[in-house]
Amino acid sequence: MGIGSDVIEGLGLGDPVIRIGVTGLSRAGKTVFITSLVANLLERGRMQALRGAADGRIKAAWLQPQPDDTIPRFDFERHLSALTGPEPHWPDGTRHVSQLRLSLRMESGGLFGSLRGARVMHLDIVDYPGEWLLDLRLMDRDFAQWSAEVFDRIDGRPGADRFRAALSAVQAADHFTEPQAQDLADIYTAHLNAARDAGWSDCTPGRFLIPGEMAGSPALTFAPLPPELQGGKLGREFRRRFDAYKSRVVKPFFRDHFARIDRQVVLVDVLGAIHQGPRAVEDMRRAMADILTAFRPGRAGWLAQLLGTRRVERILFAATKADHLHHIQHNRLTAILSSMLREARDRADFQGARTEAMAIAALRATTEDMIRQGDDELPVVRGRLLDGRQAAFYPGELPADPSMLLHPARAGADAWLDADYAIMNFAPAPLTTRPGDGPPHIRLDRAAEFLIGDRL
Repeated sequence: MGIGSDVIEGLGLGDPVIRIGVTGLSRAGKTVFITSLVANLLERGRMQALRGAADGRIKAAWLQPQPDDTIPRFDFERHLSALTGPEPHWPDGTRHVSQLRLSLRMESGGLFGSLRGARVMHLDIVDYPGEWLLDLRLMDRDFAQWSAEVFDRIDGRPGADRFRAALSAVQAADHFTEPQAQDLADIYTAHLNAARDAGWSDCTPGRFLIPGEMAGSPALTFAPLPPELQGGKLGREFRRRFDAYKSRVVKPFFRDHFARIDRQVVLVDVLGAIHQGPRAVEDMRRAMADILTAFRPGRAGWLAQLLGTRRVERILFAATKADHLHHIQHNRLTAILSSMLREARDRADFQGARTEAMAIAALRATTEDMIRQGDDELPVVRGRLLDGRQAAFYPGELPADPSMLLHPARAGADAWLDADYAIMNFAPAPLTTRPGDGPPHIRLDRAAEFLIGDRL
């Protein structure tokens, strides 16, 4: 019987491996982040804040064959071509788990570095949908508890009225029929997709949004029910399917993928939530807090049994799309993210994991400018819109005090009282790069230094 690669690494018999998980909610930019990170590690001219690159200790970087034969390879080349080709465009988003191995050859540092010679370290970057990670919260809930939480937050979201109307036609005494179950699941799934598209974050079950090969299976054919319907045949079957979803979909994902992560990136579209309004900001805050329970070493129950003694050592929280703001607002964006995640970050810090929050743009799509409006000068960004037009954009001034956003969000306000925050979708800009430079970015080198700098 052969010795597995994990065992070899644990015994120190092979090159060291760091497994970096990258997740986030829809449109946070996971694919772009991984593509630009890898491209900038291959061509390190723009990575001056990564000390191993700045001081020349990283001598070479190259892609390796996919190390896990059962996981799809992250399609780096196709995504990079989409971002940097003659007609650049955003690549397709994450639909399943994928992985990529990047190897770094480094000159050993320290007094005896020249005697030890070069060493190799592998980075296994694992991309997975943040929507799936939201399902962690389901493991500690039964069907009745989950249903109650859904109905507590559903009102006012797109598609909620249609789903409630469909439920009103169901009677507890009705016989169970598969067409009725499919109709309710389809309408509920349509609501989840519409809510996500409108900026809501907390949309479970996450696999309903990205079903993959499980589309149409009984484990994905259920919906929340009000208490008066839970005692009937439909309620009993939906409860059984909910339990099957947890045991056969959620738990294997954490066992097979999540439990092996060493460092974690959590990408957050804070600007998109702010644009949607206070309720979307509070919804994102709650969703991210739920996601981060997954990174609590020593957490009691089933997850601790899966993780064993392994722990996520570092967690980076990154507010993406910083290039949609002039740099003078970047510190405010970082402060808002830090405040949104303070409770969850403090939990992780207390348990020993190092955390960091920063505003980044994995691929910079804009330039900065100042324009005059009356007697004022506004800090704007300029870029190419998705329809090809060029535009200058001022999104509004983020508050210096994050509580100006978070207090009305927690209080359930429907709109911001004295401000209006806009958002604009820019396309990637055509690139002309010097030899040795990766794609332009904002603070991606700082992100890399936090994630792997201690191991270089």
